[in-house]
Amino acid sequence: MKKISFLILIAIMSMQNTDAQLLKNAKKFINSNTAGLTEKDAADAIKEALVNGTGESVKVVSLADGYWGNPEIKIPFPSEARDMESKLRAMGMGNKVDEFNQSMNRAAEKAATEAKTIFIAAIKGMTVSDAINIVKGENNAATMYLKRTTSPQLGAAFKPIIKTSLDNVNASKYWSDLITIYNKIPLVKKINPDLPEYVTNKAIDGLFVMIAKEELKIRKDPMARTSELLKKVFGS
Repeated sequence: MKKISFLILIAIMSMQNTDAQLLKNAKKFINSNTAGLTEKDAADAIKEALVNGTGESVKVVSLADGYWGNPEIKIPFPSEARDMESKLRAMGMGNKVDEFNQSMNRAAEKAATEAKTIFIAAIKGMTVSDAINIVKGENNAATMYLKRTTSPQLGAAFKPIIKTSLDNVNASKYWSDLITIYNKIPLVKKINPDLPEYVTNKAIDGLFVMIAKEELKIRKDPMARTSELLKKVFGS
């Protein structure tokens, strides 16, 4: 198998050192056992890292408060309905608004469990060339690859689950009640955003935020490289 010529790039990718230190580390890297690294090794390592990273991300967001309890990915009140939110709170309906907001996040947590099989299918379909480009790419290259190749499937899988979950946790009722009350306020612009579509898109966005964090951890943190192959490709 062809030896890959970008070993220095892999070594440099996770280091922020002076030129002299980079050269020293690169020389050490080339003279180590990883000099026998093949393109297949790199591809297998990326696939392993992605299976681990996506699995962990899905697990985290699928738990209770996976979205609701995480400020980074918590699904907020729909932006086009912010005026509605403020007016309803001013009317003393803050509790109802909060119940609705929490129920959206609970729906996302429930739907996220479906992502794992979609990610694994995309990872298995990855070519050696895809993997090499990810290794040589930016710190979020793997995340962007998955976002590009899985977003349509995630949307198709998430939306019906989210719609059902929104119904089950009464989010649809809360939303309908809030919309009805708001639209009766004199002089306001009547609204009725597509709630399942909104929650689906926000749920997918939040999932990729967490995947990006896992990818960065594997690239930067030696302790996150949990197998010999990952250590071989990314350095130990």
